[in-house]
Amino acid sequence: MRLITLGPAGTYCHRVALSMSETVSFHNSVTAIVKDVSEGKFDRGIIPIENSIEGSVTESLSSIVAYDIAILQEVVIPIKHALLAQSKTFDTITSHPQAIAQCRSFISSNYPGLHLEPTTSTASGISQAIESPSVAAIGHPESSNGKLKIIAKNIQDQSSNSTRFFVIAPPTRRQQKGTKTSVIIYPHSDYSGLLLEILQTFSDKNLNLTRIESRPSGNKLGDYLFHIDFEAAYDDPAVKHVISQLEGIIDSDGWIRFLGSYDVCYKQ
Repeated sequence: MRLITLGPAGTYCHRVALSMSETVSFHNSVTAIVKDVSEGKFDRGIIPIENSIEGSVTESLSSIVAYDIAILQEVVIPIKHALLAQSKTFDTITSHPQAIAQCRSFISSNYPGLHLEPTTSTASGISQAIESPSVAAIGHPESSNGKLKIIAKNIQDQSSNSTRFFVIAPPTRRQQKGTKTSVIIYPHSDYSGLLLEILQTFSDKNLNLTRIESRPSGNKLGDYLFHIDFEAAYDDPAVKHVISQLEGIIDSDGWIRFLGSYDVCYKQ
């Protein structure tokens, strides 16, 4: 299986990917991963979608709008961050922006004057810390090695810190069975009560929404689309009814994109 995720080796995405395949390729951006999977260059991709502290990963949401993919599975893992460096003396802390944000309280309490440098991934930050004694990195504690020491463990702001990842595939692999379903709705209209109408269609069929998020459509200021996850399979008659009702609500130039039904896997 050709599988791609966010690199370099050692990222949290990579750790999820290794549970599915021993052969993993890397891109340094989520958008590039989604694009290549959409075009069939890879069988699977692993992308982060939401963190319990910092919320949704905006690049992931934007990329699954820009490129058509299928969601095959949701994987949830606990995120335990550590601060790693060659010694206790350094002047820069680096990591992926999400990781830095997840450790905001620890950094402000212990290293308020240090420079914070965002990188494309936690693994990239680890590489910088290995190369420079003036740099400390935030990453998985198992990233420590002969050169890097663990300066502090469990530095995330919440002990319950966890991240959702999507296992994505080309759109032809889309499934209609699973415990959850994801859709994107672009109404292409704006009037009082529009969002209420959309949500009411789910409520009328007792479908539980696990996430709803509005994102700019990119067409013009104030124009939005909605990412919605709910607990039901797409082939459920109640879901078919909801989709039919939604099609009657959105404008003729609007659209509904079904991303797939899937199960959730929790890993330690």
